[in-house]
Amino acid sequence: MPAGQPHVHEAGGGGAVNHSNHHLESHSPPPPPPPALPAEVVPAYPPPESEDDETWVWTQIKAEARRDADAEPALASFLYATVLSHPSLARSLSFHLANKLCSSTLLSTLLYDLFLATLTALPSLRSAVVADLLAVRSRDPACVGFSHCLLNYKGFLAIQAHRIAHVLWEQQRRALALALQSRVADVFAVDIHPAAVVGKGILLDHATGVVIGETAVVGNNVSILHHVTLGGTGKAVGDRHPKIGDGVLIGAGATILGNVKIGAGAKIGAGSVVLIDVPARNTAVGNPARLIGGKKAVGENDEDMPGESMDHTSFIRQWSDYTI
Repeated sequence: MPAGQPHVHEAGGGGAVNHSNHHLESHSPPPPPPPALPAEVVPAYPPPESEDDETWVWTQIKAEARRDADAEPALASFLYATVLSHPSLARSLSFHLANKLCSSTLLSTLLYDLFLATLTALPSLRSAVVADLLAVRSRDPACVGFSHCLLNYKGFLAIQAHRIAHVLWEQQRRALALALQSRVADVFAVDIHPAAVVGKGILLDHATGVVIGETAVVGNNVSILHHVTLGGTGKAVGDRHPKIGDGVLIGAGATILGNVKIGAGAKIGAGSVVLIDVPARNTAVGNPARLIGGKKAVGENDEDMPGESMDHTSFIRQWSDYTI
């Protein structure tokens, strides 16, 4: 039997299993961990400059999936069905999302056709998918590979489903967009209104409990942790949700309410309640949030953006002797 292929018990003889062999196998030592693939097969992040990032990332995903299927036969069928049997990232993502979000009345085949048609028609969506994969891989030290993100990161999957729901909303297919929003909330515990505008290079880290309201705007290269709310202040209609600039970092449990502007490169501390504008490169902490000046931290340069560096704590040195 080829290495890495799952064991299959034959149905002959009434489907009986040779329990003696099974008993012996259960006491055999566990196999050693698979060796790391060479850098030219699955190189470490960051990738080389490429004219086709989508092709590059898809090549890495397939290489990782083959490695994992060989190392863990229990996942071989799943990895083949979800990754290895597909000719493109768009098809793999469409298949995986459709199977995650389907229900007894919202069929996976319908969702697959919808997702694939949307991704195929809009190259900008595929570019955003790749940017999100690169963002997660580079910012989250717990992410062990691009395939890990594609298959297991619900924040990544929720954002991709939202992008498609947003396209449906703009196409006036609003009942379907809202139904998709509901399924994403049920499955991933992430609630993003389909009218909300979300940039690319987004990391929803852990993602549970993230809420983004109807008129919210999220820029590029933003990182948002779990239980963050970008909400309104009441039942008023109109433009009533936060506007998040590029490169912003929003800590866990932060709440930003109303049509306030969070400037590029700003940082929102965990657990903060923000009701005011936050200028670019400033930090807001506390409940209600107060502003900490935009003085650069030691070692920080003008190009550093908190949404990409994931630096949650350097601001503390600007107002406290507390040491982490």
